[in-house]
Amino acid sequence: MRYLSLDLGTKRTGVAVGDDETGTALPVSVVETPDEDRLMRAVTGLLVEHGPDAIVIGLPLNMDGTEGKPAEAARAMAERIAAHASIPVHVQDERLTSDAARRRLAETGSTRGRRDDAIAAAIILEEFLGGRP
Repeated sequence: MRYLSLDLGTKRTGVAVGDDETGTALPVSVVETPDEDRLMRAVTGLLVEHGPDAIVIGLPLNMDGTEGKPAEAARAMAERIAAHASIPVHVQDERLTSDAARRRLAETGSTRGRRDDAIAAAIILEEFLGGRP
């Protein structure tokens, strides 16, 4: 099964793709998404470009595992994306993925920038794939 992963943000969204056959996820891009309309147009383009069977969206839980307003907003957006995309949409705990993305960039000698959003999307997808039977 092929997956598209999204790390939603208020200004931009990190994008990654992967599959459960290899269990790998690759960062693809960072898309400017300052509003819902731009996000939905971006999702439409990504669906055409990558042809995923499902979408995985990062869920920003509080450190204690509870859901606050950001998680509620992400769940609501996941529902809207599911209706728009007509394929399954899953949410995945994204706690500490931004920190992990920055560490990966530092390990490669890269500086922090927009790419860390795409790397965070890849980490979200890796964790989702790792937790599946």
